[in-house]
Amino acid sequence: MEKKQYQLGDVVQMKKPHPCGTNEMEIIRMGMDIRIKCVGCKHSVLVPRAKFESKLKKVLRSAAVSEEAGADGTEAGQ
Repeated sequence: MEKKQYQLGDVVQMKKPHPCGTNEMEIIRMGMDIRIKCVGCKHSVLVPRAKFESKLKKVLRSAAVSEEAGADGTEAGQ
């Protein structure tokens, strides 16, 4: 099975939703533990990396894609 690729700033979908009703989380800190912030209610949780990887469903929006869009001048307002 292929290991999912994720990085700082990505918005990911978890297998189970947060109590507020959304299952979208943004990765805001990476290390041995990963801190994720709920996109809906902005609550953050520190999760061990192994548990995070088992609960991760898929990466919805990658931070690398948004950085590339901003770097080539296609951002709104320019």
